[in-house]
Amino acid sequence: MVKKLLMSFTKESSTMAFGSPFKRFNKFAWPDSRQFLEEARSVGSLRSERLANLIGCCYEGDERLLVAEFMPHETLAKHLFHWENQPMKWAMRLRVALYLAQALEYCSSKGRGLYHDLNAYRILFDQDGNPRLSCFGLMKNSRDGKSYSTNLAFTPPEYLRTGRVTQESVVYGFGTLLLDLLSGKHIPPSHALDLIRGKNFLMLMDSALEGHFSKDDGTELVRLASRCLQYEARERPNAKSLVFALMSLQKEKEVPSYVLMGIPPETALSTKPLSLTPFGEACLRTDLTAIHETLEKIGYKDDEGIANELSFQMWTNLMQETLNSKKRGDTAFRARDFATAIDCYTQFIIGGDNGITHCVCQALLILLDE
Repeated sequence: MVKKLLMSFTKESSTMAFGSPFKRFNKFAWPDSRQFLEEARSVGSLRSERLANLIGCCYEGDERLLVAEFMPHETLAKHLFHWENQPMKWAMRLRVALYLAQALEYCSSKGRGLYHDLNAYRILFDQDGNPRLSCFGLMKNSRDGKSYSTNLAFTPPEYLRTGRVTQESVVYGFGTLLLDLLSGKHIPPSHALDLIRGKNFLMLMDSALEGHFSKDDGTELVRLASRCLQYEARERPNAKSLVFALMSLQKEKEVPSYVLMGIPPETALSTKPLSLTPFGEACLRTDLTAIHETLEKIGYKDDEGIANELSFQMWTNLMQETLNSKKRGDTAFRARDFATAIDCYTQFIIGGDNGITHCVCQALLILLDE
């Protein structure tokens, strides 16, 4: 299997971006190689057609590297947010939701119910255009598992309180993905829930679909998303009930995924070996030094959003600074120091990701009127 994987590394397919079959950890994430190996073995024991399965790992010195099955047709984020020829069809979006729920149910049944940073970049498309969940999210970002690199506007409420990921947190992440599938955009849950409560959910729907979707199915998907995004974790559904609900929405079961995705059949079904790049040759030789040199040369990072990763303590400090900005704004506003008030309120709005409070809205309206 490793050889088959490596034969796929042409110059076109060996870019180190989201969707890469490699994940590299920095030296501080797993200082103990034995703990890293134990965690990798646990994730590697999982085997499912709904996962991009882990097929190997290696460590040397401070380097930690995971290797997964290669998925040639990129990520859900690419097909939803950055599509080129056609938007993802409604039937395919429903299939993605079902396959993802099935992947989570399988992992949960095997005692690996926690998934870190569930987002559209973690959903990959295989040779036949079928969506698969990356195994990398099953591997903790670090030995304590407390890091969470998603934008805080998309972070489960309980994580913000406790700094820990739970199975209910994973369901919350699933809810944000349902919003992505509905809207074709990565919108904060708070904004979407405001529309849902106002019964304006049709405003959520992706305009690129041009009305080619079932309103009944859309209503059900919105209902499921709303349940997944409940503030109280205990009120969210489990993966098994999500699978049951999504099964009934599948209307084009007989149509292959590569057809729905617009992938040419010869691309989807091709098994012809491709020539190896130097990087592929290094992998075939299991030459960790050459692999490391190549990754360093192209400036590879383990995740595109890693620079924004915040620990729970860092988030707490950030939120405190944001609240202090609001307090300074309130003080300046009462003192009629409007220039300072505007500056402080602006810092509060930009830094908070919490929406604008009623008080701040009123203050800004008065300032604008002045």
